[in-house]
Amino acid sequence: MLIFKLFRKDEWLKFKASGRTDGAPIDVSDGFIHFSKASQVKETAAKHFKGEKDLVLVSCDADNLKPDLKWEISRGGDLFPHLYRHLLLEDIICQIEIPKIKGIHKFPDTFQ
Repeated sequence: MLIFKLFRKDEWLKFKASGRTDGAPIDVSDGFIHFSKASQVKETAAKHFKGEKDLVLVSCDADNLKPDLKWEISRGGDLFPHLYRHLLLEDIICQIEIPKIKGIHKFPDTFQ
């Protein structure tokens, strides 16, 4: 199963340069890296990245992040994947840029 993490462009560039990240400031504060399932990522963008325009969406295989990946109840009682270790560049399967068009983040059509 693929899970997804949104990065601001500057966070992504720092991650690429260092090869590892503890995530965004909220991830560091919470003690884990927040991920979303495909069905959750658009709402995550709208809620937590509304004012951002240059986002990068990365995907990871959830099985490859075990045993450090935990599924925990979050927004609306839904289960969200949380990573309790550094995210490594080698964990990333794919990355795509998410532009903001007319005030809305434009995701690929595969994200409903």
